[in-house]
Amino acid sequence: MEQDQRILARITEMVEDERKLRASLASGEIDSGTEQQRLGQLERELDQCWDLLRQRRAKTEFGENPDEAQVRSSSQVEGYLE
Repeated sequence: MEQDQRILARITEMVEDERKLRASLASGEIDSGTEQQRLGQLERELDQCWDLLRQRRAKTEFGENPDEAQVRSSSQVEGYLE
C-alpha cells in the first residue's frame, strides 16, 4: 500500500503541475505551444500512473502480488483508452 500512496502522491504533483501550466499561460509567462507540449507530456504520464494504480488494485483484489504490476508504455495505455 505504501507504493500506492507514492503513485497517488505523484498524481497529485502532476495535477498541480498542470494547474501551474495553465496559470502560466493565462499570465503570459509561456505561449500556448509550450503549454500544449508540456500538458501532453503530463497527460501521458498521468495516464500511465492511473493505469499502474488500477493494475496494482486489481492484482490485490484477486490475491496476486501488486508489486508485479508494470508501467506500460504511453502508446499502450492511450491505445485502450480511446
